[in-house]
Amino acid sequence: MPKQTFILNGKPVTVNVSDDVRVLWVLRDLLGVTGAKYGCGINVCKACTSHINGKAFNPCSVRVGDLSKDDEVTTIEGLAKTHRGKGLHPMQEAWLELDVAQCGYCQPGQIMAAVALVRKTRREGRRISEKDLDGIRNICRCGTYPRIREAIERGARRM
Repeated sequence: MPKQTFILNGKPVTVNVSDDVRVLWVLRDLLGVTGAKYGCGINVCKACTSHINGKAFNPCSVRVGDLSKDDEVTTIEGLAKTHRGKGLHPMQEAWLELDVAQCGYCQPGQIMAAVALVRKTRREGRRISEKDLDGIRNICRCGTYPRIREAIERGARRM
């Protein structure tokens, strides 16, 4: 079995697994990091949204063999460490303050997508627009989209 090495939530990890195993299964089944949720497994629902090198990606659609030893994967468990300060990431705080979650299953992916969106718009030197918010394609079966949008805007102001 080949060894796969990458950085997970700030720490190097190595696993013995075939190149074609999806990153989601490595995270959940081999490393015990379960914040990235399994929803569809085909890059549609976005429940597994995490970050690779600071940008949103869906681990269900990426082979672990496609990662390099320098690639940094961040899941919801490591998000707070990516922001200065103590405690939760500002986006997580906004989620709690606005009581966004109902069942909560999609929320880690929603938060990770939101943070990546804020970072992207900041790199582009602009604020989040309604069109940007419409472009987030994470599915929420409970339908808390109005609170999600409000939390993204609140979290963005604090980032």
